[in-house]
Amino acid sequence: MNNSSKPDFRDTQYAFARHIRDPQTHAAPAGIEDRRMGIYRELFYNNIEGFCSSNFPILKSLYTENRWHTMIRQFMVQHQCHTPYFPKFGQEFVDFLEHERDDADDPPFLLELAHHEWVETALALDETTLESFASVEPVDLLNHVPVVSPLAWPLQYRFPVHQIGPDFQPQEPSTQPIYLLIYRNRDDDVGFMETNPVTFRLVQILQTNNGCTGRAALDQIVVEMNHPQPEVVINGGYDTLVQLLQRDIILGTRAP
Repeated sequence: MNNSSKPDFRDTQYAFARHIRDPQTHAAPAGIEDRRMGIYRELFYNNIEGFCSSNFPILKSLYTENRWHTMIRQFMVQHQCHTPYFPKFGQEFVDFLEHERDDADDPPFLLELAHHEWVETALALDETTLESFASVEPVDLLNHVPVVSPLAWPLQYRFPVHQIGPDFQPQEPSTQPIYLLIYRNRDDDVGFMETNPVTFRLVQILQTNNGCTGRAALDQIVVEMNHPQPEVVINGGYDTLVQLLQRDIILGTRAP
């Protein structure tokens, strides 16, 4: 019997996937009842839309229902995801907004706000635990090496993304960069700390130089700033290190 006229199973799968993602453009595979296809269309779309709604709630709140659903459909049609894992799905949506979304009516802070919301979700879902990060006793934040949490992310934005909502939608970037430390503490609560360039730089130095004592990091900042009163920076930096320790951004210290 000649089966050459029958569609290849792989071709049927591709046709099925194309229709599920973009039913307005691609017809359903032949021989499948539309009622059954409708169930798949609805389940697939609702899963994608529901995930985006729960992970980007502020972003969604800035759009009308119609514009939001149009954007989600565009994401489904245009973006080729590189991971099947839902915990990493938010990064795919951010990648879509950065590289494929092109709508002049989008707010200028769209990408930064989406990134900010994704970071909060990524930290909440991160499987890293902090129990193994024990401190040297007594903690000496200046003469020992402060241990920065792997669940602390120093981030810089042009817009105050932590303040944006339906009642506050800036159309121009801030005159100065916005520095945020977003972190998950030992109680698994995700929080953020708006900070200044010096604190931001301090955390960066401690993250990239595993053998750097607190004092050495602050000495480096003194040099970079060409500050005329080094002890002012050291004293203020020590207070900052204490605050970071209290928030579990610094988990403790280890001997140099």
